[in-house]
Amino acid sequence: MEKERIRTFRMVMLATMVAIGVVISPILRIEGMCPTAHLINIVCSVLMGPWYSLLCATMIGVIRMMFMGIPPLALTGAVFGAFLSGVFYRVSKGRIICAVIGEVIGTGIIGSLVSYPVMAFLMGREGLTAFFYTPMFIGATLMGGTVAYIFLKALSRAGLLVKFQQSLGAKVYDKGYVRTAKES
Repeated sequence: MEKERIRTFRMVMLATMVAIGVVISPILRIEGMCPTAHLINIVCSVLMGPWYSLLCATMIGVIRMMFMGIPPLALTGAVFGAFLSGVFYRVSKGRIICAVIGEVIGTGIIGSLVSYPVMAFLMGREGLTAFFYTPMFIGATLMGGTVAYIFLKALSRAGLLVKFQQSLGAKVYDKGYVRTAKES
């Protein structure tokens, strides 16, 4: 019964993250930059892990491509960072900054390099170089990553991050933020 509840909550959380990702994606978006996508990727990675984050980024990308006319950058600029964000978070045993770094490396570097052949050869865009998307992708990941870091740290300080992770059946590293005498 408990496993069923956790599984249902994961699906609801995943659907919510996808819906939020699709709705807020036009905010601050120009081609090659979608900081809000990186915010969603990192939050999903920390709350649910790399596989859910990869699934979330893929679903958001496909919906954006189908209904918003976004080029394949919606996928190439999201999936690598989403997955690496979760992997780096787990490998670091729960360091939020590592989730952000995983997003920057996965999207800012790997995703931008993969975007070049997709956009140049499959989409027929001319005048692109291998590193054409790199500055924009890194900038977007730093913007979205900064907001995600601040948000997740606030959840951690309030003791909510661990509660969300536990209720989602995710790996919990943050054993709950304990206030020190200085902070009280």
